[in-house]
Amino acid sequence: MNGGLLVAGTTSDAGKSVVTAGICRWLVRQGVKVAPFKAQNMSLNSFVTREGAEIGRAQAMQAQACRIEPTAHMNPVLLKPGGERSSQVVLLGRPVGEMSARGYHGGRQERLLGTVLDSLAELRAAYDAVICEGAGSPAEINLRRTDIVNMGIARGAGLPVLVVGDIDRGGVFASFFGTVALLAPGDQALVAGFLVNKFRGDVSLLEPGLDMLHGLTGRRTYGVLPFRHGLGIDEEDGLRVSLRGTVRESAVAPPVGEDVLRVAVCAVPLMSNFTDVDALAAEPGVVVRFVDRPEELADADLVVVPGTRGTVRALQWLRERGLADALVRRVAEQRPVLGICGGFQLLGEHIEDEVESRAGHVAGLGLLPVRVRFAREKTLARPVGEALGEHVEGYEIHHGVAEVTGGRPFLDGCRVGQTWGTHWHGSLESDGFRRAFLREVAAAAGRRFVPAPGTSFAALREEQLDRLGDLIEHHADTDALWRLIESGAPQGLPFIPPGAPA
Repeated sequence: MNGGLLVAGTTSDAGKSVVTAGICRWLVRQGVKVAPFKAQNMSLNSFVTREGAEIGRAQAMQAQACRIEPTAHMNPVLLKPGGERSSQVVLLGRPVGEMSARGYHGGRQERLLGTVLDSLAELRAAYDAVICEGAGSPAEINLRRTDIVNMGIARGAGLPVLVVGDIDRGGVFASFFGTVALLAPGDQALVAGFLVNKFRGDVSLLEPGLDMLHGLTGRRTYGVLPFRHGLGIDEEDGLRVSLRGTVRESAVAPPVGEDVLRVAVCAVPLMSNFTDVDALAAEPGVVVRFVDRPEELADADLVVVPGTRGTVRALQWLRERGLADALVRRVAEQRPVLGICGGFQLLGEHIEDEVESRAGHVAGLGLLPVRVRFAREKTLARPVGEALGEHVEGYEIHHGVAEVTGGRPFLDGCRVGQTWGTHWHGSLESDGFRRAFLREVAAAAGRRFVPAPGTSFAALREEQLDRLGDLIEHHADTDALWRLIESGAPQGLPFIPPGAPA
C-alpha cells in the first residue's frame, strides 16, 4: 500500500489538525504504518525533533498519534511570524532568514514546491500511508499560483482531498459548495468529498442537507463528527484574537487538597509555545487563565511569562499595560513567577538584540541576575537534566543567549526567591518535576493545594489521541475513507462552475 490523503478545510481552525491526528490514530490502530505531513505551517508553536530540527507542534502531535518519532520531512517549511508582515522561514528544520509576505508569495514559495514534494516522497517511500494537512482554505484564489500546501501539493502528488467544515460556526453547506466551486477543473477532480466537524444534535436533521449537497456537487460526505470539548491540542494558529479571560481546558477531577491553584499566563504579543502550560491545566485543581491586565495578577498563585517571538516587543507591551510593575511588586512580595524562554529573557537585567528586534541595548525588568545577547544562530536542542530532585526533559528554541550571573541554578537558568527562569519548553510535562514545582508554588502562595500523585501528562495526551481516533472510527465511513486513501479520488467527479478565475 502507498496511500495518501490531503485533509483541507473550508477555513482556518476548521479542525484540520485534529482530524488529521484522528485519521492517523485510527489507521495505526488498524496496523497501518502511517505518517503525518504538512508542507507549510505558519505557527509560533513549534517543537524540536531528536535530530535538532524545528517543526510545528501540530505535526509533532500527529507523529505521536502515529506512534512514531517526528522528523523535519513531516513539516519541511515552517513560517514563524515576527510581526504583521514578516516571518522567519524555517526550511527542513533550520532557519534560513526573515521574509516579508510579499517576498515569500512573490516567488520564494513556488521555488519550495520541489523541496516539499521531495519530503513527501521520502515519507511515502517509508510508510504505507501519509495523511497530509492543508492550511487555511484551498480556495484562496489570490494565492493559488504559489500554493504549496493545499491544491498545489495535492496536484503535485496526486492526492485525494477531503474538505473539513466546522458546522459550529454556521454556513457549512455554503462553505463546502463555495470551496469546490472556486477551484480550477484539475483541482476539483481531486476533491473527493466532505467531513462535517463539531456537530451538535440529531444527525438525522442534517442528513437532508447532506443529500442536497451531494446532488449539487456530486461529492459525498465521509462523516459527521460530534462536538467534543478539550480536543484542540497543540493548536497551530494561536489562541483567539482576544485572549483576556481565556481558560485552558482543565481536568474535570476536583483538587486533591483543600485549595485550587490559580495560574495567570501573561498573553504577550507573538506568544510562542503557550502549550507549555497545558501540563499545568491537566492537573486536578489547577486553573490556568490568559490575562492582559495587571489587576488579573492579584489573585494568581503563580504568574507565567511565556515564550515569545518578540522578546523586546513583549517587554514593551508589559510596561505599557502596567503588567511589568505588577510583576515587580509580586517579586518583591516573594510571590511565584515563572519565565519561560522569551519570558525568562525579559525578566533579566538587560537584553542586547541586533537580531530579533534590532533594538540594541534594552533594559530588562531586573528580576533575575541574567544578561541576554541575541545570536544569529538559533539554539535548537532537546536537553535532559534534573531540578528539585526530579528528572526533567525539555526542548530549546531561541536566539537569545543567557549569561547567568547569580541566583540558584534552575535547569539552564536560575532562581531567586520565588522567581524562576529557564529556556526549556516542555519541562512541565515531566510529571515528577511538575508536582515538585507546584508544591513549591503552593507553599509560597499559602495554599493547601496538593498535586494529584497519579497524573501522567503523557497518558492524558494518549487518551486525547485515542479519543480523536474514536471519533473517526465511530462517526466516519471508515470503509469509504480507506478506499479513498488507498485508491485516490473517485473518477468522473463533476465540475462545479464557475471554477477558479483565470
